[in-house]
Amino acid sequence: MQTLKISTLTICGIDELPGQRERGVSHVLSIVDPDWPELEAFQSYGVHDRTILQFHDIIDPAPDRVLPQQHHVTEILNFGSRLLQSAEDRVEGHLLVHCHMGVSRSTAAMLTLMAQASPDEAEDRLFERLRTIRPQAWPNSLMVGYADEQLGRKGRLVSELHRHYAVQLKRDAMFEELMTRIGRTRELEMGRSAA
Repeated sequence: MQTLKISTLTICGIDELPGQRERGVSHVLSIVDPDWPELEAFQSYGVHDRTILQFHDIIDPAPDRVLPQQHHVTEILNFGSRLLQSAEDRVEGHLLVHCHMGVSRSTAAMLTLMAQASPDEAEDRLFERLRTIRPQAWPNSLMVGYADEQLGRKGRLVSELHRHYAVQLKRDAMFEELMTRIGRTRELEMGRSAA
């Protein structure tokens, strides 16, 4: 993401936020559940530009839950556009994207921002970079589908997401248990079909 003059990219969960305060964070994309209280950790951060999005980490409709929608991904892309437009005013920067655990919504958002900033970069390279930034990345498939469509990737991000899931399932058995527990077995099937 050098085109954004962002020298550091970080993905984390809420419990990791205090450990980032001394790292010169300049831009934050917060993705939290609706009605989540304001996060006190940011009060100790230096000056930064922060955008907050609120929806649940689900891929199917559920009662009293806010499903990620097209407009949420549009807001992520608008955030990325503002980063691009403000690049001339920065020498460098530190982009922090977080959700509750730093595994699903935040990794889907970072993938979206990287794909937006590097429209000619191959999808497999984008996912390799994502795993380098956050080894436990398991991007929300619904969000990646919306990003694929809005960025005109013609299904290539979604196809590579299936391969990414296969890599992650082979790397760590924790994903099988976690995704089963939270009702994301459809994503497990995506990974198995690509193995």
